[in-house]
Amino acid sequence: MATPIQENLVTKNKAYASSFTEGHLALPPAKKYAVVTCMDARIDPAAAYGISLGDAHVIRNAGASAKDALRSLVISEQLLGTEEILLIKHTGCGMLTFKNEDATGIVKKNLGEEAAAELGAFKGDFLPFPDLDGAVKDDIEFLKGSKLIPEKVKVSGWVYEVETGKVRSVV
Repeated sequence: MATPIQENLVTKNKAYASSFTEGHLALPPAKKYAVVTCMDARIDPAAAYGISLGDAHVIRNAGASAKDALRSLVISEQLLGTEEILLIKHTGCGMLTFKNEDATGIVKKNLGEEAAAELGAFKGDFLPFPDLDGAVKDDIEFLKGSKLIPEKVKVSGWVYEVETGKVRSVV
C-alpha cells in the first residue's frame, strides 16, 4: 500500500511529466560546474542559486561536506567535464549543533551496538563543525589540496543565509 508521500510523488510527477520538454538535454552539465550544498529541506538549490535544468551538477549531503561529496565531484569533473565547484554551506545548519560523540550515542541508543559497529564504514565521523565560515574554509582547503581535484578546476566557498535567502562569499 502506498504511503501519502509515495502518492504525492506519483501525483506530482504526472503533472510534471505532462508538460516536460527537456528530455533532449545533454548528460554533461551545460555550464560545466558543480554545486555542493546541504541536504537541508529549507534550501531549493535551483531557485536560490540560479540553476536551470541541465546547467550544473548539484551534490547534496549533510553539511555540504566536501569530503562526503568527493566521489561525485571526481565523476563530475573527470567524466563529465565540469570546470568549477561552488561549495555552499548555510546558516542554521544541523551540523553546527552536535559532536561525533552525540551522534554515535544516539545511534547506539536507538539502533543498538550492532548498528553502531557499522559506523566504522565512515570511521564514525559524521563531519560536524562548530564554526560555519571555518568549515567552508576547511572544505575549500581540502578540495584544493586533493590530488583528485586538478588545479585548473576553480573552487570557491559560500554561505547561504536561510533567514534571508542571500549568499555571501567566504573564500
